[in-house]
Amino acid sequence: MQPKPGYSPVLRAGNIGDHGLVLDDLVYVPDSKISDRQRVAPNDVVIATSSGSIKVVGKAAQARHGFEGGFGAFCKVLRPGSEVDPLYFGHFFRTSAYRHRVSTLAAGANINNLKNEHLNNLLLPLPPRAEQKRIAKILDMADALRAKRRESLALLDELLRSTFLDMFGDPVTNPKGWEEQKFAALADGFRNGLSPSTKGVVDGEVLTLSAITRGGFDFSKRRAARFDKAASPRQMLSTDTFMICRGNGNLELVGAGAFPDRSSNSVCFPDTMIGATVDQTVLSPAYLDYLWKSRRVREQIEKGARTTNGTHKVNQKILGSLVLPVPPLESQRGFGLVAERVEEQRRLAHAHLDQLDALFASLQSRAFRGDL
Repeated sequence: MQPKPGYSPVLRAGNIGDHGLVLDDLVYVPDSKISDRQRVAPNDVVIATSSGSIKVVGKAAQARHGFEGGFGAFCKVLRPGSEVDPLYFGHFFRTSAYRHRVSTLAAGANINNLKNEHLNNLLLPLPPRAEQKRIAKILDMADALRAKRRESLALLDELLRSTFLDMFGDPVTNPKGWEEQKFAALADGFRNGLSPSTKGVVDGEVLTLSAITRGGFDFSKRRAARFDKAASPRQMLSTDTFMICRGNGNLELVGAGAFPDRSSNSVCFPDTMIGATVDQTVLSPAYLDYLWKSRRVREQIEKGARTTNGTHKVNQKILGSLVLPVPPLESQRGFGLVAERVEEQRRLAHAHLDQLDALFASLQSRAFRGDL
């Protein structure tokens, strides 16, 4: 919703991100509905106080960048007093020690709630103000390095998106007039995976849905399992098999797909996934992988999905009916070379970001136990 005269944004629990306030999905209400006590001042810390997920309750972010508005239900605001440096105050609410403490306090049977007395009883280490400023400066510099690395990852994503659009145009409108074919004609049949059984007699490993629903493929998302029978070769992990999520409570995740980055004779995909062996003489894996995330494909999947007991589902027939633009294979492979180089840079950037995250966590821990 866009702001109108006489309206102000109101922060909700969903606006509290892992790295600060998320301001691209704001709700606006009339100014008359926001009291002075409900307005957020610079350097206030906004805290999510109620959620069905213990991972959300207690999340906190500081209003540092000129936010002008209020906060709504399921949020509370803490304001630094005169004896504490505002930036030092904000950093405390990002520490693992704080998160662990509030998670313990807020745990409930169904809904997790963080009460006023929980926040009032938090203990904040308070060295002299000059020391607080020194600590906050160090943490700010370390955090800025992490922010720059995240920005570089976003730029790599934008580079790949721009390259795809330049080479092939928007798949929704297909402005270059590429031939269009149904996915069933481009894949060598579909098959469901093999699900574990509590009475199984065959040992092995199976992927979990999160292996393919987080924007790419993650081999670490697998677990040991037992099966009623051995998986067939076509149910085993293979770089030739495009794996697709059959069902999910989140409509945006149903139909999510990815190619594995490795093959394995000991890991299979579950019945909650559908596998398709793509005809790579017509469709390159890199092109399909990127196209699959486009609005053209998502709209077809979400329109075709069926809902049962709150779960959105697709089947082999629905997937086979998807219509895809098919540019010349040589162009697809050219895009694949670019995607491969970008992915290599992404891996390096992610590895560096992991190191920076570990450094930042170490500095936080040392700072608030008096060792920095």
